[in-house]
Amino acid sequence: MTDRPSYYHHHDLGKFGEVAKGNADLAGKFFAWYNAVFAEGALTEREKSLIALAVAHAVQCPYCIDAYSNDALQKGSNLNEMTEAIHVAAAIRGGASLVHGVQMLNHVADVGM
Repeated sequence: MTDRPSYYHHHDLGKFGEVAKGNADLAGKFFAWYNAVFAEGALTEREKSLIALAVAHAVQCPYCIDAYSNDALQKGSNLNEMTEAIHVAAAIRGGASLVHGVQMLNHVADVGM
């Protein structure tokens, strides 16, 4: 194992296509689907990019954050929109954690406390 200052390396983002090495057929299907998802549809490509940026933060994927920060800017978004999208993701993620408090309340009620 080598000593690395960070597990994630910015330059590795460009290697995403290399995941096809293990199974080109499945990778091809994934990339075809992925590209179809991000094509203009009921949502614009810009809107989809903002959604992807927000989700990237919620799932904490550094590669996705880099990719969709660039993509959102290229598709005409600005820092205010991008920041707001991230706050929406954070609110949903935080709310999801809090709502699971109901599970704790149910458990406490069940054990009679």
